[in-house]
Amino acid sequence: MSILNSFRLDGRVALITGAARGLGWEMAQALAEAGAHVLLNGRTPERVQPRVEQLCASGLSAAMAPFDMADRAAMQQAVQDALAAGRIDVLINNVGERDRRSLDALTPADFERLIDVDLNAAFALAKMVLPDMLARRSGRIIMVTSIAADLAAPRSASYVAAKGGLAALVRAIAAETGARGVTCNAIAPGFFMTETNERMFNSPAGERWRERVPMRRFAEPREIAGAALFLASDAASYVNGHTLVVDGGVSATFITL
Repeated sequence: MSILNSFRLDGRVALITGAARGLGWEMAQALAEAGAHVLLNGRTPERVQPRVEQLCASGLSAAMAPFDMADRAAMQQAVQDALAAGRIDVLINNVGERDRRSLDALTPADFERLIDVDLNAAFALAKMVLPDMLARRSGRIIMVTSIAADLAAPRSASYVAAKGGLAALVRAIAAETGARGVTCNAIAPGFFMTETNERMFNSPAGERWRERVPMRRFAEPREIAGAALFLASDAASYVNGHTLVVDGGVSATFITL
């Protein structure tokens, strides 16, 4: 196999959560363009259907897998439906909510809710897809964490804790499943100009954040796609338990000039 062909995903099925917009949508497009049949997840069919139609109109293969990450029964049904139709070769856990409140304002219930969506749900979904992957001795699990897993910021306690836990979970899964043909890795994005972040990044505070980036710019959403395709493909066959940081150098630097 040539090195370029090792990035192809022909005949494989990939489930991407939070795929209706932002980084999830960019990763879904990349995997579809590489030949995968992509299952796009969002909370409702109305969110996901336009994206499925967009991919299919371009001659790519896609279908919906709508469910709320907080609804384990709906999640289980979606996985069962996908496995009944074939298999899931790649899982990208991309959903991640954020609660930008201070410690004084954050209640234990608020903390638990975000941990459930950002960490517990990712574990639950991985558990649902793993038995079939392990039986076939083939699979890729990719968790989207954040540079906040290692670099804390004010007003982000629950998010930092969830992403730190998710990064640790990646290592734990990798250690247990690698010998059985399933790899688990993470992508840690930095400052991406998504719909969610656009207002904040265009504020005076956002300008200070931009100065913190050695490349002096925020990432475009499409710049996450290469990392996702690499980790999902045979090109990453010996990469396991790794966090691939995509942050323009933020986490590598103490100060910038």
